[in-house]
Amino acid sequence: MTRTTSAVARALERIGRLDPALHAFIEVWPDEALAREREAAARRLPLGGLPFAVKGPSGIRSFAARRLIAAGGSPVGATSVPGPGTHWQTWGLGAHGRTVNPWRADRTPGGSSAGSAVAVATGMAELATGSDGAGSVRIPAAWCGVFGLKTTNGLLPSPDRSGLASAGVLARSAAAAEPYLRHVLDGGGPDAVPAPPLQLSPPVPLSLPLPAVYSEDLGFAEVDPEVAAVVRAAVDRLVAAGTVRLLGRDAALLDPVRAWTAIRGGSPEDPEAVRVRRTNDERLDALLAGGALLLTPVTPNRPHGHEGPGDLYSTALTWAFNLSGHPAASLPAGFTGDGCPVGLQLAAARGADVRLLAAARAVEDALPAAPVPPAAGRAAGR
Repeated sequence: MTRTTSAVARALERIGRLDPALHAFIEVWPDEALAREREAAARRLPLGGLPFAVKGPSGIRSFAARRLIAAGGSPVGATSVPGPGTHWQTWGLGAHGRTVNPWRADRTPGGSSAGSAVAVATGMAELATGSDGAGSVRIPAAWCGVFGLKTTNGLLPSPDRSGLASAGVLARSAAAAEPYLRHVLDGGGPDAVPAPPLQLSPPVPLSLPLPAVYSEDLGFAEVDPEVAAVVRAAVDRLVAAGTVRLLGRDAALLDPVRAWTAIRGGSPEDPEAVRVRRTNDERLDALLAGGALLLTPVTPNRPHGHEGPGDLYSTALTWAFNLSGHPAASLPAGFTGDGCPVGLQLAAARGADVRLLAAARAVEDALPAAPVPPAAGRAAGR
C-alpha cells in the first residue's frame, strides 16, 4: 500500500532541496507546519493544512497570516526581503544568500516580497503573503511568472504608517489565490480574528467581453520596447478571444514619483503630492467607470541584475495605484527573448477586489498557461 505524502511534507521536501540554491526563505518551521496540518485535518478546518509562506520576519504576526492559520492554513516559513541598508528594494536576502530569480539566476526576482514570489513559483509553498507599498507584490510576481494581488488600500491593516502599503497575496494562479480572498477578506475558521471595518463591494457577475482600457505607459513612463510588445500581444490575444473589449479612453496620469516620495517621507500635505494625487484619482475614476479594467505592463523593464536597477524605477507603473488605493494584480503575460517573465497588470475600482480576481481568472483562461521555472523543473527531474 502506497502512503500518501501530505501537502506540507511535499512543500518542506522541496524547500530542503531547492532553497539552498534559490535563497527564498529566512526561516523554515517544519515541526510547527506539520503539527498545524494535523490539527487542521483533525478539526476539519476549510484550508486543511494548506502550506503557505509568510513575508519577512514579522509576516507570521500579520492579519492575513492569522486569518489563514485560523482557517486551517499551515505556515511553512518566512520568506526573504531586502537586507538592511539598501536604497533599492527589488531583491531579497535569504538565509543562504541573495534571492535568485528561478528563471535566470543572474537576475533578481523583484521585491520586496522577493522570497514569497520565488517560493510560489517553484512549488515550495502553495501561496504566500506579501505587502505592496509601491509594487512589492506585483513586481516579484511579474518577474517570477506568478499571480500577485495588491488589495484595496485600507481593506486590511497596513504595515506602513503612511498607508501606501497594502496587504497582498502571491500564488501560481488567480484561482490558487482564491483561498486568500475567501478566508482573509470574507471570513476565517472558528478562531478567526475580527474582520476589518472596510468591507468589499458586492461582486458583480462577469459578462464577457470585459470593458478595459489599455495603456503602455500610463502617460509618462519609458517602457522597454520588448516588454511593451509582450504585454500588447497578450492584450491582443484577450481581445481576439472575446475576453476584453478595449475602450477609447486615454490613461494620461501624472508621474507619481514626487508625490509618492513626499507621502512616504511623512509629508502628505505637500502641495505637489496633493495635486498629483487629486488629479490621478479623478482620471482613474473616469477610466474605471462602469466596471472597466485598466491594463498595463507591471514594470517598464525586465528583471535587472543583482547589482541593482540603476537609475530606472521598476515601480514606475505600479506605485500610482498605491497612491490612489485601487486594487491591482499581476498576471504572467509571456517572456522577453532573453527568457525573462513579463507581467500584465490589471487594476479595478476601489473595493472591487473580488471582481478583479474573477476578471483575472477569465484573463488567465485566455492566455497560455504559465510554465514551470527552470530551477523547479530541473530539481524535479523534468
